Order: sequence, then structure tokens, then C-alpha cells
Amino acid sequence: MSDFIPAPIAQLPWKTILLLFVLASFGFVVLYSAAGGSLNPWAGPHMVRFVVFLAMAIVLSRFKESFWKTMAFPVYGAVVLMLVGVELIGAVSGGSQRWLNLGFIRLQPSELMKVAIILAVARFYDLLPPSQIRTWGAIWPLVALLVVPAGLILLQPDLGTTITVVAGALTIAFLAGLPLRLFIGGAAAIAVLAPLAYFFMLEEYQQRRVTTFLNPENDPLGAGYHISQSKIAIGSGGLFGKGFLDGTQSHLDYLPEGHTDFVFATMAEEWGLLGGVAVLFCFFLLFRWGLGVAMRAKTRFSQLTAAGLTVTIFFYVAINLMMVMGLAPVVGIPLPFLSHGGSSMMTIMICVGILMSIERHPGRRGGAFG
Repeated sequence: MSDFIPAPIAQLPWKTILLLFVLASFGFVVLYSAAGGSLNPWAGPHMVRFVVFLAMAIVLSRFKESFWKTMAFPVYGAVVLMLVGVELIGAVSGGSQRWLNLGFIRLQPSELMKVAIILAVARFYDLLPPSQIRTWGAIWPLVALLVVPAGLILLQPDLGTTITVVAGALTIAFLAGLPLRLFIGGAAAIAVLAPLAYFFMLEEYQQRRVTTFLNPENDPLGAGYHISQSKIAIGSGGLFGKGFLDGTQSHLDYLPEGHTDFVFATMAEEWGLLGGVAVLFCFFLLFRWGLGVAMRAKTRFSQLTAAGLTVTIFFYVAINLMMVMGLAPVVGIPLPFLSHGGSSMMTIMICVGILMSIERHPGRRGGAFG
């Protein structure tokens, strides 16, 4: 049978594509239930976006490593310009200015920066001679690449995306060989400066998110409402859940944002602990594949890029799950393939497309992991 299948199709990572389809399909089921048993306004568009962006990822998988190397800095520069455009003419929604209205789509450039920063930092350390990895010349360009986009995203304001962008870049810097003492020192500095940042850098609503995270029961009907209702929804699901279309927290509108940031709580109420474990297992398989691509890549750039993109997807999942379970402040990070939202799914599928490209064209031996 394989003789009749064109090579470009046969060479696609079908196991990974099937895994993504399973996750997106489960997201479709959850969003269908969240809308009270309707394809609109979330479930139908969710699957349409997934199919379109999956096709985009397959197209991206056709490009070779040389293309991503060439485009790393231009893409970074283009996304920085879009972030500047957000500040100048960006659309405002929910008190935040994060989107560019292009007519046919509302684009969130800060989401694209999660990919652009990975490519740019990986390309920088690919160009840096190994002998300079422990010098000042390996640090200040990293800071320069981070300061402008992080600052622009923080102005929107979008603390969650800022954290993800910075964390992705620092992960690549660590894998590239920067000394561990720098990261320990940086963590200590953040711990010392955190109180100052709380009082002088965070908006009032962001301060409420931090205090609510520390003590959500202090204001259960106000700032702590999201986390309290999310915990109730997850806990009420029990082992097997209440059943498809039978979730009360989401259907009676007790759970805010049950189709976006808190979609995991919506799912857990109806599908229980077993449903949650199944979702986590699927994400584990996705992370294992991404790290496997990084380990099998044969060039420094490919290894750093693949690892960085995998960690970026991991941060999406980890921050969202910690948020809905009350283990982290509410920062507005969606759950990949389950939450409703176009910009986040596009970003995730770009990550997947580049990973598929690296797996397809691993390059020549001599990379960052030895």
C-alpha cells in the first residue's frame, strides 16, 4: 500500500498528527457542551481553525533548516514592529490593548513573539562561538532581544505572555550553555525585587490576581470568584465526571471563561479525573515527541529551536493547569487544542510545524547537546 502513497505524504509524522487530532476533537466535544449542545459559537470554529492551521503546519514542515535560520531575525523584527503597531493603533478589548485588526482577522502579535523569540535566540547562540558562551558577549545580546518585546507586551498589559516569552528565551540560553549561577542569581534578584514590582509595576487588577492567588477565599464573590468556581467545578467532577452535557457550573454560568482560560475546569466537571488524566497523557506524548525531535536533530540551531518550541508549548499547558487549580495567579493563558481562540492555536501549530520541519530535515551532525 505504501508504494501508492506519495512520499511527501508518507513521510509526515502521522502519529503526532493523530495525537493533535485527538486533542482538538476532545476540545470540540468540551466546547460543544460548554455552548449547551451547539456548534456555535465555539465548537464549530474551533475545528475549522484546527484543520486550517494543521494544513499550515504541514506546509511549514516542508521548509528546511536554512529557511528558518535565514528568517529568524527578520521574523523577530517584523513581530516587534507589529507590537509597536498594537501600541499605536491596536484594538482594545476587555481593558487590554493586544490586537491588530487586519479586517479578515484580529491578530495578537504577542502570541507570535513566543515563536519569534525562540528562533532569534536560537539563531544568536548558533552564531556565537562556543568559546564565548561564558562571556559577557553571550548575555547582553540576549537581554537586548528580550527587553523590547517583553516591555511592549507588558504595556498591553499581558503578564502571562510576557512570562512565557521570557521563559522560552531563558530556556534556550540555559541549554546553550550559560552558567547555572546566572539563573540562580537572577531568580534570587527576582525574589528580592518582587515586592517592588508588585507595588510599582503591576496594574491594580494584576495586584488583585496575586492577592487572590494567595488567598482566593478572602473575596470569593469578587476577585477570587474565578478560582473558587474553577476548584468547585473540578472537584465536583469526581472520578468519572457528571457526564457529557451535564456540567452544572458551566451550563448555569457559574464558571467564567469556561470556553477559554478555564476550559479544563469545564472538561473536568463532565469527564472527571479520568478525563483530566487522559488529557495530561496526550500532552505528555506531545512533549516527548518534541524533545525527541530536539535530541535527534544534528545541528545546534535545530536542537535549540526544537527544545525551545517544545518548552513553549509546555508553558502553555503548565501555566493554564496551575491557574485553573489555584496554584498560580490568573494570567490568561489558554489550554492548547482545548481552549477557544485563534491566535493561540495558530502559535501552537506554528511551533508544531517547525518541529515537524526539524524532524523532516535534521541537518548535519554537530549540535548543542553533544
